[in-house]
Amino acid sequence: MSDTQQSWAPAAGGMRALLAKHPTVWLVTALAIVFVILGTGAVYFGASLSQAPTVAVVTPTGVATADAARLIPEGLPPASRLRTCTVGAAAVDPLLGNLAASVINVKTGETLFDRGGASPQSPAGALQLVTAAATIATLGPQATLSTKVLDGTTPGSIVLVGGGDPTLSTTRDSVYAGAPLISDLATAAMAKYAIAHPGVPVTSIVLDASLWDPEDKWDSSWPTSERTEGYLPFITALMVDGDRADATQLISARGDDPIARAGQAFATAAGLTGVTFSRAPATGTTVLATVTSQPASTLISQMLMSSDNALAEMLARAVSLKQGGGGTSASLQKSISGAMATLSMTGTDALIIKDGSGESANNGVPPLFVAQLTVKLNAGEKGLDVVLDGLPRGGATGDLADRFTGDNAVAGEAVRAKSGWIFRERSLAGVLTAADGTLLSFAFYGLGEAITYDTREALDALTTAVYACGNNLSNN
Repeated sequence: MSDTQQSWAPAAGGMRALLAKHPTVWLVTALAIVFVILGTGAVYFGASLSQAPTVAVVTPTGVATADAARLIPEGLPPASRLRTCTVGAAAVDPLLGNLAASVINVKTGETLFDRGGASPQSPAGALQLVTAAATIATLGPQATLSTKVLDGTTPGSIVLVGGGDPTLSTTRDSVYAGAPLISDLATAAMAKYAIAHPGVPVTSIVLDASLWDPEDKWDSSWPTSERTEGYLPFITALMVDGDRADATQLISARGDDPIARAGQAFATAAGLTGVTFSRAPATGTTVLATVTSQPASTLISQMLMSSDNALAEMLARAVSLKQGGGGTSASLQKSISGAMATLSMTGTDALIIKDGSGESANNGVPPLFVAQLTVKLNAGEKGLDVVLDGLPRGGATGDLADRFTGDNAVAGEAVRAKSGWIFRERSLAGVLTAADGTLLSFAFYGLGEAITYDTREALDALTTAVYACGNNLSNN
């Protein structure tokens, strides 16, 4: 037995003796100890319960609870459709150069295809969609452009006042079908003049092209060849036949002085010979005669169908005049962008507007902006349906009459679009009804050194591929 065992035995015996001697005291003490132990455990257990994670209550099937509703996350976007139809091969055609593109589902507003669509690029003739929309937004579809003849300040003098109408024509066979005739203006003016000044011949004609600065007529970025080859005249407020050498031909060389040509055309129509010409703003107020253009809706159709640059520039200047910009080329940035803002178009601060025709390579309009605008054209917002109505149809009318042939003919008349072409760029923008019935808006720009005449067929092929995909168009 160890020393420990020897020392413990007496102690144990002593404890038993103590319990035997005072049993009541020890019972009370033992109960107190048990009470303390139980109380402390209860507190600890309660504290543990308060810190334990909440256990979800299982609700029987078919029983709805308020808590169950809160388990559904709010604000989640709807599930996106998995689209599998690709136009990748058509989009990488070398003839498209650096493709900038945007395709939108008109009904949903969803962008289905994008290739740098938010970046401002030169849109070429597709800019005329913007000019047309700005015209309707600012002037309205019934607005007209007027050319007047005023009585001069002295007998024998009259003033021919230009109102920015390039369609005023010398012939009924004008490329502008239904255009006002300068012969009608001359006949009416001379009849009124004869009444006011009986027996006094007209010997002087003052030419007034001061609606905007006559020297503000050509942008330095426009190639001179555009004028000499017959695509664009000097932009003056007084002209006839878009200053064409041949009024019956859409593409016809333009001259060096549209104002002088208009003056001579009036004198010839009035039967006047030996008259002198001068240039100055009119000071008189007596109107001898007036002729007006066809309404803006018709002018827009004529512009879009044949990509008429003269009309585009004149309408852009008219927008500027209406907005207080003075009709200057420098004011177009503000006036065209401002018109777009009234149509609730976003991204107007990214626009770079140098002209109304798209002839300048310095213009900058994102393809996405053009595609979004055509959505509004299709909706007919604020009368914009007249712009859509004026667009050529693939393989059928206007600039697209000889396009969408061969394998691309399947898209054909399902496409309504504006084409564009300047050096190192071709564009196509508009709307199409896809094979599956989906209405899509699109804007395609082919940019860079690779651009040739054949790029237009590559654009048609890309458009046809989009037509085939419809709402299943993938961005891959």
